[in-house]
Amino acid sequence: MQTSQKHQTPASIHRLYDQPVKEIDPFCLPHIQILDNNVCSDVSSQGTSVSFQTYKDQFFTLESSTATANFVVYDSPSAVSISSSRSPFSPQGSQSCLSDPHHSPDNTYGSPFSGSSVIDDSNELKQKLRALEISLLGPESDVIDSCNCCFSSGANQAASMASLNCDQLVDMIPRLDLKQVLVACGQALYEDDMSAVAGLMHVLEKMVSVSGEPIQRLGAYVLEGLRARLESTGSNIYKTLKCKEPTSSELMSYMHILFRICPYWKFAYTSANVVIKEVMEYEPKIHIIDFQIAQGTQWMFLIAALAKRLGGPPSICITGIDDSQSSHARGGGLDIVGRRLLEFAESYNVPFEFHDAAMSGCEIQLEHLKVQSGEALAVNFPYVLHHMPDESVSTWNHRDRLLRLVKSLSPKVVTFVEQESNTNTSPFFSRYLETLDYYTAMFESIDVACPRDDKQRISAEQHCVARDIVNMIACEGPERVERHELLGKWRSRFMMAGFSPYPLSSSVTMAVRDLLKEYDSNYRLEEREGALYLGWLNRAMATSSAWR
Repeated sequence: MQTSQKHQTPASIHRLYDQPVKEIDPFCLPHIQILDNNVCSDVSSQGTSVSFQTYKDQFFTLESSTATANFVVYDSPSAVSISSSRSPFSPQGSQSCLSDPHHSPDNTYGSPFSGSSVIDDSNELKQKLRALEISLLGPESDVIDSCNCCFSSGANQAASMASLNCDQLVDMIPRLDLKQVLVACGQALYEDDMSAVAGLMHVLEKMVSVSGEPIQRLGAYVLEGLRARLESTGSNIYKTLKCKEPTSSELMSYMHILFRICPYWKFAYTSANVVIKEVMEYEPKIHIIDFQIAQGTQWMFLIAALAKRLGGPPSICITGIDDSQSSHARGGGLDIVGRRLLEFAESYNVPFEFHDAAMSGCEIQLEHLKVQSGEALAVNFPYVLHHMPDESVSTWNHRDRLLRLVKSLSPKVVTFVEQESNTNTSPFFSRYLETLDYYTAMFESIDVACPRDDKQRISAEQHCVARDIVNMIACEGPERVERHELLGKWRSRFMMAGFSPYPLSSSVTMAVRDLLKEYDSNYRLEEREGALYLGWLNRAMATSSAWR
């Protein structure tokens, strides 16, 4: 075994991320990875029946994109692929506030989509569109056939179809703000104003683009989510997209692009690894349970750091949990991760053992975790708990069940990183505004690091981010798997399970600040109540905390 001549500082873990460590592959990002079972059945509690008569039995899908594909603006319905054969992420207070989805003592970040001003603007926009509709169709009109779509309300279908002069509607586009149109369309759908929805969706088709500005790119995927919600085809869109899923190597390359140009996953790696290294400084036997191990890359950095520990490295056991979705990205099962980590540990003379649990966190039971006496236990939850259904979805409440299970193991530390967003139990329109706000910031952060016409970047957004957006907009009930909560709510869950906070040290903050030097200056880092908040401009994007 090798020993180092001097003790390594915690911040040095981050520097390992930029050194050529042997056999480190790109990490699979579960927060933006393609979702498992993204199906939806419940569309709205409003009782509105909606049908796209022209495309009966067919499903709108995202424009298929590969590294060599051509990309188009959604300037007409024909620009959207029709197929009968075939999304670095992913909170809540006890109540949702429609006018301010960030209404929480744990969130001091503002939102350009929050507050009454945007809703007032959208109301004004809807009124203008309604006035235009009346001028064209007459005061009794309640149906717009502007894009080969037929809408019916309740059981009574409109007796007549009238054609809206699309040119006149489109003439308004130069004077419209895309954010306002997106908000107005979501509000109209929430209020069952199908005539306004149809007109606004037609306007959106002319304004969004997968290769445009951040808000245009986001708008393209939001539009797909709105279509899926109207047609109750969230599950069908998922299935059709899955059939056109990229190969393992392509998907891995797309994930690597986002891993490289955004700090979200390195933020999770760095903060968790520094905490675990500090807590386990004098432990001879370490067992790490990772509830989203993906490629296992995170632990290569920690193994390399622990190998240089004074007095020699500890023996390390890692239990990796992962579902079948990540298997596609890495091209095989968890045995691939185990072999890679074993070979890496051997190259550093670190005694190593790997256990795999190839299943969803919802299926995990005590016997799957293989904890032995004499081991110092660390548990890692990286962007994964928001996929676990809570009490609002299932009486099993796997979200809290897992926390109680982990607490029963008496871990020395639990590291926890999640998106700072509020989409779990929020009603549709509040969740819709939150999705617009959060992903506007995400697309802006991607935009500064990669050219807008970069086809690899376009493919990465479509294959790794879009499905999360569609799932949050189109799906309800158990089929909506993207259910984020604010750190304040997570804090309550951890404490109810018996945990107490483990305040992050200055070494963790220093390591993350060192990491962010490599990225755009618009990224922000804030320490608050023992946790770290990673933000883009004035929007909190992710939080890192530790528990014991």
